[in-house]
Amino acid sequence: MVSPNEWIKDTAIYQPGKPLEEVKRELGLTEVIKMASNENPWGCSKEVWSKGVSHPEDTPFYPEGAAPDLTEKIAEHIETDPSRILLGNGTDEIVKMLAQVYLKPGKNAIMADFTFPRYEMVTKMTGADIVKVPLSDGCHDLKEMENRINADTQIVWICNPNNPTGTIVDRVTIESFLERIPPHVLVVMDEAYQEYVTHPDYPDTIALIDYNPQVIALRTFSKIYGLASFRIGYAVAHPSVIQMLNRVRDPFNTNRYAQSAALHALTDQTFVLYCRNQNRLGMKQITSQLEKWDLSYYPSQANFILIHTGFAGDDVFNHLLRAGIIVRSGQVLGYPTSIRVTIGTKEQNELFLQAFAAFLKEKGKI
Repeated sequence: MVSPNEWIKDTAIYQPGKPLEEVKRELGLTEVIKMASNENPWGCSKEVWSKGVSHPEDTPFYPEGAAPDLTEKIAEHIETDPSRILLGNGTDEIVKMLAQVYLKPGKNAIMADFTFPRYEMVTKMTGADIVKVPLSDGCHDLKEMENRINADTQIVWICNPNNPTGTIVDRVTIESFLERIPPHVLVVMDEAYQEYVTHPDYPDTIALIDYNPQVIALRTFSKIYGLASFRIGYAVAHPSVIQMLNRVRDPFNTNRYAQSAALHALTDQTFVLYCRNQNRLGMKQITSQLEKWDLSYYPSQANFILIHTGFAGDDVFNHLLRAGIIVRSGQVLGYPTSIRVTIGTKEQNELFLQAFAAFLKEKGKI
């Protein structure tokens, strides 16, 4: 039998949140609420279906690889030049491209100990060393990350807001960090949840890129735009970085319908604002009850919250699952006594709180 590469033997398969269909089959349920994968409970803009995905006659044809129309629309939206933008099959693909271009054996990449797991996976694939820096109260510790940089460091991964904690690194901290790091290091700011942020000190990464070629911003249409099934995201970086990434980008990596859906989703910023406001209301709905129960949590600027339950995350997960509510156990996220819960609609949040209350009462917590 042909042997695989050594690095893959101790690499776990990525475990996404349980699909609705699987839970219904396993437990014989007809109604299930998924609050595990940070998807948008309000779906996507009506513009996507009325204008974006309405041309079945285009199905036989390959899309334009560089997605010029969407690239132009994104550039207009974030006020930058199209030469600074690269589209990906979700930002996951761009994370992989960055590793392919900039990492190799003998080099290293720095990341938080508990953050988006793809950074570790793609670094392993290249044979580069992984340097993990513990979070400080759920936040990236940029001072310690700076201390760990050496001559072989190529990439620093910063998830902002961080997944799974929802915390942010503020503008002053980021700017100070960038002033001190050496020019051979790329700083990748993964901003998948950027559109949910309401904190006034959140950094303007696009403006930073204008005068700092080391910075790369990653954004996605999977979260607030509600297009997760289309798999489309983008990078914003110096044109020289974009040119290098294009050398490893797969031909036709973003499909025709995804490009069209994202383009039309961008035109409906009223929908984005609505989702952001509803998310903050839902966050308050849940955190207010958690405080009454004297349960702690990390202050989140994303569309999810990491709740410290005091019980094994898998136990809470399984109890909620039997009630038809899918959350994420913290035991697979580095927080064994926590659960990560996506903010849902008002009704979904209430059902979650009711089911969670039943668990806490069973355990004598409330």
